[in-house]
Amino acid sequence: MMQGERIPHKMLRLDPFSKWLGIEILEVELGRCKVGMTIRKEMLNSMQKAHGGISYSLADTAFGFAANTHGKFAVSIETSINHIEALNEGDYLVAESVIEKVNRKLGFNVVEVKRGEELVALFKGVVYRTSKDWED
Repeated sequence: MMQGERIPHKMLRLDPFSKWLGIEILEVELGRCKVGMTIRKEMLNSMQKAHGGISYSLADTAFGFAANTHGKFAVSIETSINHIEALNEGDYLVAESVIEKVNRKLGFNVVEVKRGEELVALFKGVVYRTSKDWED
């Protein structure tokens, strides 16, 4: 595993919120990360559907992990999401973040959140790439 591919694993170890969500890293390579999680009862809203913040958080984690594979600390500066389908307790979600464009200071990512083959949310994010390096 190359250094950039190790960074998301380190980030997850240091991230109590993503661990509480039950997020697992499924795949990682330079500029791309796929994560998954299962929706639990305590993640539901008053309509017994997953709170919108749950799929948002999953996508945001995939986004952050992918953006940091280049080895520099990358921090979110703008994100948005389209919620396409309602989500239920027990649903297993997979979010895949792909860097669409990256330059010296900015990275632009798209994250697809799926339940099986069904697209349930579409997330877009912009990161600011700092000059600080991740250390092994």
